[in-house]
Amino acid sequence: MLELDKRSLMYLPGVGPRKAEVLKKEAGLVSYEDLLFYFPYRYVDRSRFYKVSEVDGEMPYLQLKGRILSFDTIGEMRGKRLIARFTDGTGVIDLVWFKGLNYIKDKYVIGQEYIVFGKPTEFAQSYNIVHPEIDPVSQEGQVASGLTPFYNTTEKMKKSFLNSRAIQDLEYTLLSNLNFQIPETLPPYLLGRIRMVSVTEAMRNIHFPESTEKLRRAQLRLKFDELFFIQLNILRTSRLRSMKLKGIVFPKVGEYFNTFYKDYLPFELTNAQKRVMREIRADMGSGRQMNRLLQGDVGSGKTLVALLALLLTIDNHCQGCIMAPTEILANQHYATIKGFLKDMDVRVELLTGSTGKKERARILPAIASGEVQIVIGTHALIEETVVFASLGLAIIDEQHRFGVEQRSRLWIKNRIVPHVLVMTATPIPRTLAMTLYGDLDVSVIDELPPGRKPVKTLHRYDNKKAELYEFMRREIQKGRQVYVVYPLIEGSEKLDYKNLEEGFKVFKEVFSECKVCMVHGKMKAVDKEAQMRQFVSGQAQILMATTVIEVGVNVPNASVMVIESAERFGLSQLHQLRGRVGRGSEQSYCILVSSYKLSSDTRKRLEIMVNSNDGFEIAEADLRLRGHGDLEGTQQSGEGIGLRIANLASDGQILQFARDLANEVLDADPELTSEQNRPLRERLASLFRRKINWGLIS
Repeated sequence: MLELDKRSLMYLPGVGPRKAEVLKKEAGLVSYEDLLFYFPYRYVDRSRFYKVSEVDGEMPYLQLKGRILSFDTIGEMRGKRLIARFTDGTGVIDLVWFKGLNYIKDKYVIGQEYIVFGKPTEFAQSYNIVHPEIDPVSQEGQVASGLTPFYNTTEKMKKSFLNSRAIQDLEYTLLSNLNFQIPETLPPYLLGRIRMVSVTEAMRNIHFPESTEKLRRAQLRLKFDELFFIQLNILRTSRLRSMKLKGIVFPKVGEYFNTFYKDYLPFELTNAQKRVMREIRADMGSGRQMNRLLQGDVGSGKTLVALLALLLTIDNHCQGCIMAPTEILANQHYATIKGFLKDMDVRVELLTGSTGKKERARILPAIASGEVQIVIGTHALIEETVVFASLGLAIIDEQHRFGVEQRSRLWIKNRIVPHVLVMTATPIPRTLAMTLYGDLDVSVIDELPPGRKPVKTLHRYDNKKAELYEFMRREIQKGRQVYVVYPLIEGSEKLDYKNLEEGFKVFKEVFSECKVCMVHGKMKAVDKEAQMRQFVSGQAQILMATTVIEVGVNVPNASVMVIESAERFGLSQLHQLRGRVGRGSEQSYCILVSSYKLSSDTRKRLEIMVNSNDGFEIAEADLRLRGHGDLEGTQQSGEGIGLRIANLASDGQILQFARDLANEVLDADPELTSEQNRPLRERLASLFRRKINWGLIS
């Protein structure tokens, strides 16, 4: 792209070193290309002029044409402001400035005709426009010619005179400098296939739309480009890995697997678990490295599938490991797997940050010699002191909590890369999975094990607490246990901890006959562990907590989950929390407690939770309501998707078309070496050269 990614914004007329630094720090804009791809977040139609007599407080933005009658400075110190009286002959409106007073007074002349654009607000029974945009009438053709773009800006940008209008001017300067010609990103044969506008026309109309229809076409082309190159990169990397990375062949199902299956399997596998096992077996026997994502709701039986895959690994004279993001989760996997294996002759060890020196001295040599067949741990597994005799399968649980580089250090431990199984309990919508995990084969466990009843979800308002306490008491009298979760939101931690502690006092009073314990992030690990142990052992009937229980604890006897201030949680988080109950055979309940005043979006969110237990349905709804950038688990440790214009919630069809086309291109030319695909090679190099390519690893 004329190497636009290498041309510094500092040298664009109107920028200079100081503004360039602000643009870099505040918006991540460094090069010409960054600015070109800094798209407007919305457009306002400025083709119409209003009269001052038509102004009312409901108008989002308006445009007036008239004269300034006078300037007055009012107030002192920080409250000082400049007020201009403005008229078009039908009435008078105030224009107000709190900053740059002398600059404004010198710039605009009383009696001269101007175009004023801004948001009207009502103040003391009259209307004013704060910090309006003002242009001479001579510039009407440039500023009032239709759809006007609005760009995201920060307070620091505005202080450096880089408001939305200034960004618009810079975009105009940049496109003028390039003579409104942008190099095409796609080869001619693909342009003929997609039948969309050229990149040049798309860029011109995204920043300066000639009409609504031309804007729509520009958005379509730029969305397609963005999704197509992401898919091309993912799929090409995946194919190269398949071609170049040979996997360890596991030819047999042996004694360990068969013994466990016949004599130790706690219950009949669901059809979904059987299907996933067939997919894993086929991968491991194929001679290529397995790279599979295993999705399944909390409690769907992923750990059992993981254990069966580990037993296959041992049958083929290799070791396996499970890497979990927290010690609680690693401990739980260890306890679950030891519980499944009972007295089987399989050596399983646990390795976490808390493992003492003496224990390490016992475990590490046994891993290096191959005596330890299964290792379960946290990121402690990737320390240099941990050496495997022959690592055949690496299972990563909740992979979004590990950095890509961290994971890669596990594979380097082997001469031949191990098979990789990535597990997540966060249901990922199809469009997101194609983008986040597009290089992995996907397996889904979409059935609950037999005997599990779906959790009943109810919504209650916080002014009806007496009924809620009564319900909880009845469940406790049946011998059940209850979780009570309080939100802990960044930025309001102090108040949230106070709410939890006050709630704790209330529950201790109301349930004086019960043992109530509390867990939160400020507690020392040893105190937290002690409180959790009381609940897990059944000594305590009520556990009050912040969201620390979201991943980890498995207490089959806990049948009630009460979520306080449920309106403050996202859908995925609510679903994860609900998954903490319903683990036994008794009927379980999740009660969402909220205030009565709710926005329509929040009401929708709580309704979805009440009406659906399907994690994938909930994840799709979450994506629609909140967008991909805000979903838990989608920001891959600093490697977010970083979409500039496409939206995974609404652009699923474009994504599917882009992926299909990328697959066609790679079917014909897997390494993109042909001359006709040179533009694709160059564009991929330009887009992805700044990232280390961990794709070959996972």
